[in-house]
Amino acid sequence: MYPSYQSKFPELGFYGLPGHTRSPRDILKQAQDAEALGIGNIMISERPDYKEIAAICGAVAAVTNEIFIGTSATNLNKRHPTVTASIGSTLHRLSEGRFALGLAKGVAVGWQIRGMQPITYEREREFIDLLRRLWRGETIKGYEGSLGVYPLLSVADYLDEELPILYVGFGPKSLEHAGQYYDGTHLHTFMNDKALSDSIARVRAGEKLAGRRQGSVLNWSVYATCCDVSEEIYLKYIIARLATYLQIPGYGDMLAEINGWDSEALEAFRQSEAVRNVGGLIDSIATTAQLAEIEKVIPEAWRPAAVGNAKECARSWLTQFEAGADGIIIHASTPEEFAPVVEEYEKIRPSHLFEGRTNRPG
Repeated sequence: MYPSYQSKFPELGFYGLPGHTRSPRDILKQAQDAEALGIGNIMISERPDYKEIAAICGAVAAVTNEIFIGTSATNLNKRHPTVTASIGSTLHRLSEGRFALGLAKGVAVGWQIRGMQPITYEREREFIDLLRRLWRGETIKGYEGSLGVYPLLSVADYLDEELPILYVGFGPKSLEHAGQYYDGTHLHTFMNDKALSDSIARVRAGEKLAGRRQGSVLNWSVYATCCDVSEEIYLKYIIARLATYLQIPGYGDMLAEINGWDSEALEAFRQSEAVRNVGGLIDSIATTAQLAEIEKVIPEAWRPAAVGNAKECARSWLTQFEAGADGIIIHASTPEEFAPVVEEYEKIRPSHLFEGRTNRPG
């Protein structure tokens, strides 16, 4: 029904509107700039203030022609199943087949604060199954399961949509589960090479358990990139982002665990005066001076990212493929900022790895 979109670099994607923003319209130029560079995917995170995911993805679809558009991510329990299904089918048609639904599970403490049930593997499986059935035009009567009780679930009987569903997360058990049920994965920023390889191995183990073809699930490394940036920008793009992950209970602990980072060092970071003085999420409210102090309590080895000049960053990108990633989601920088890296990457690109690849991320 729709063409197989194939940009110059289908193995490269980027995060649109990385982190907090108060000007969501910026994503329109970012998406167009990325498409002009030949980037195959744009991934968009969701935040409640100015980044409602359906609105943002619809806007991007309207101003682009080839780049695939994905959510990275929305939590699968935030909306009624038919609402999420409708978002998917609408964006699939609006973009002419360029939409991918990325789902995440969030953090347990966050759901407790909101008075909501955490997402279990059973709920995850049932939600995905319901979406795929609704996209095939099915009417589901008398559903009683882990998601609740729904006498009738239906979008439209003439639907016949097929779009990829991606898992966004990094827990080892969750990745093995993703290998059984999802079409692709988005891993996590600040994973060292071993953590990346181990995570991909978990996905492959899940594929095997489910009897799926090995390599059928595409795994994307989310890789922070800072090309020729000032110290202030480095603090904002790398330190603020990493520090925020580390300060969140459960979330930071998991990131430290998969990377083999010392738990006592993590606790020392959290209890440091530099972190406690911020009084909230670091990437939202910390000043440059505060970030400079926070940098002092984050070990250098905890900052796996592409940092340096364009050639150095391009070589860093290659390490992600060497560790087993099928693609890279460039994080932290805008297309205007990482364009010089793309130019250098083209010179050393392992083209044989991507023969026949399309922009479809899963």
